Amino acid sequence: MSFDGASVLVTGGSRGIGKAIALRFARLGAAKVAIGYLRSDSAAEATAEELRALGAEPTLIRGNVTADRVAAEVAALGPLDALIHNAATGVIRPALETEDKHWDWTHSANARALLSLARVAVPSMPAGASIVGVSSLGSSRVLENYALVGTSKAALESLVRYLAIELGPRGIRVNAVSGGVVDTGALEHFPNREAMLELGARNAAGRLVSVDDVAGVVTFLCSPEAEMIRGQTIVVDGGWSLPAR
Repeated sequence: MSFDGASVLVTGGSRGIGKAIALRFARLGAAKVAIGYLRSDSAAEATAEELRALGAEPTLIRGNVTADRVAAEVAALGPLDALIHNAATGVIRPALETEDKHWDWTHSANARALLSLARVAVPSMPAGASIVGVSSLGSSRVLENYALVGTSKAALESLVRYLAIELGPRGIRVNAVSGGVVDTGALEHFPNREAMLELGARNAAGRLVSVDDVAGVVTFLCSPEAEMIRGQTIVVDGGWSLPAR
């Protein structure tokens, strides 16, 4: 698998799964890797240095992924061979303890942002390019305190199906990757973090899903070998979601 000379954007690319995806593209030969991030300049700069060490030219796009300014900066990147929407946020509370503003914030960042980014990126994307949204098991399974994020990820997966059909004639593939429990900084916001880690390792593989497991599937979906995979959500959970519980 090679992405020699490719130009890639990874939202939420300064840490965790997004960082692993960005670095994997660089290792596979991508020439330009743009990463979007919200707050931590130090984390973004550290990732940029790692990208440079791998021979890729990094571009940092700081700000809320739903902002018009961020969309303008994405448009200014020029033709993208891969657009990965990994950035995610959300209010982790029981559904009845949330407010409308929490719903709007979560769904805008996790689902609507993919459409906003596609609007500005697709016109210049070449045939053979790919768009991938990073989802989670909460899109189809009920996880504690996950109502807002889970429904936003379900919306993301639905949007992926619609875009796959609409962009097919342009030669652009659209898919999603849904990871199991991954031990990243995002888990620190969950009150039941330790229980989730223990539960996530109870799968056929006998271990937690790693950031590299997810990154490997994302890059595969962006490769020519995945030409006939369209509008699908690929689950990477070690088989956790298979048994009836």
